[in-house]
Parts: sequence; structure tokens; C-alpha cells
Amino acid sequence: MSDPVFRRILLKLSGEALMGSQGFGLDPARVARIAEEVDEVGKLGVQIGIVVGGGNFIRGVAASESGIDRVVADQMGMLATVINSLALQDALEKLGCHTRVTTAIEIREIAEPFIRRRAVRHLEKGRVVIFAAGTGSPYFSTDTAAALRAVEIKADVILKATKVDGVYDADPQKFSEAKMFSRINYLDVLSRGLKVMDTTAISMCMDNSVPIIVFNLNVPGNLKRVILGEKVGSLVAR
Repeated sequence: MSDPVFRRILLKLSGEALMGSQGFGLDPARVARIAEEVDEVGKLGVQIGIVVGGGNFIRGVAASESGIDRVVADQMGMLATVINSLALQDALEKLGCHTRVTTAIEIREIAEPFIRRRAVRHLEKGRVVIFAAGTGSPYFSTDTAAALRAVEIKADVILKATKVDGVYDADPQKFSEAKMFSRINYLDVLSRGLKVMDTTAISMCMDNSVPIIVFNLNVPGNLKRVILGEKVGSLVAR
């Protein structure tokens, strides 16, 4: 077997990734499958940080558009990410994978507060660290939280898990002629308005030279293939 090409990763999962085909909430079978793939990668000696979205329960922007104050809506979204993080932690620990949930807002009875040095120490000890509650501030997405945490823990790469094979010049689910990029630079992503991550997240990755690999999580084994350096998905870099 090949050796991993990354020492430390930041895996970005959407809340919808945990939803499966249900349309809302959590699909335990789906959560368990993702946990199995994460655990398998961890056994290769890769240090794993994870940021999970909360869109399977609530999206702050959408909630604010329906009349809820934007700050309150984003705080509700942060709490949704905590629910997802706990579910993923439970699935990982059932596999014997030591896991810590850290939160950007204090919920000490449920998870430990995010302290960068402590989180890095957990990673060094082989624990999976799930970063919940976004950045802890409203108006920032979990994409931006993923970029921020990746920079803070000095991750080698952000792995952006999606339901498509990579970055396309148009939505491949709407346009059959859409073309996928095997590699694209940050500025092209920004100038083309491609929906990889939001502009704040892309800019932060560009400023700190953190590469992003966008891949299809719905293909079993793809996470491990990326870790082993196989040509999977799209690379966003300089």
C-alpha cells in the first residue's frame, strides 16, 4: 500500500452529507459510513481535523431571509453544527476511534472549548478533532471556519467533500456539458464565481497557501484515495 501524501488534513463536511436521502436531519447509516472512512484514514497515521456544517437542520442565511434576525439565525446554525459533530463523534467512537469535539462557543457540559494548542496536541496523539460551532461569530460560514481552523492547526490540505466529482465550470447537475477542472488556481475560482467555498474562505486559503481538494464523498473509498495521492477530484492551489 502507498504511504499517505498528507500528514495532517482538515476535512470539510456539509450538514447535508450526514442527511443522506432523508431530506432533513441525520441518517445514522450515512453517518456510520462516513465515520468508517475517516477511521480507515486515521489508521494510516494521518492526523484528522473535521469541520461539519449544519445545513441538514438550519442554514443561517436562509433562516434570516425568512424573518429571523441574522445574528440569531447564525447562532442557531452554530448549534446545528454541534448536533452533527456529536453524532459523528458517537459513530467514530463506536469504531474505537478516539475523538474530541471542540466548540467555538462554550458548551462545557457537551464539548471542550476550542483552544488551538490543545487541539493540536489531540491531533498529535492520534485523536480525530471535530471543530464545531463555526468560527463562533455570526456572518461567517462553516467554509470560512474550515479555512480558519486549517490555518490554525497548520493542516497540509483542506479536503472539501461534496456530492459531485470536483470543481466544474458550471453546475454539472444542471448542465451535462459542464467541464471539470483537474486543477484551478484560487484567483480563477474567485473571478469565475465558482461555488467551491465562499469568497472569504478561498481568500484565506490563498493568503496562507492552503491547497483545497474538492472530491465526491458519495463514492466509497474516495477519501482514502485522496489521502494516498490518487488523482481524485479537483485541486485548488496557486
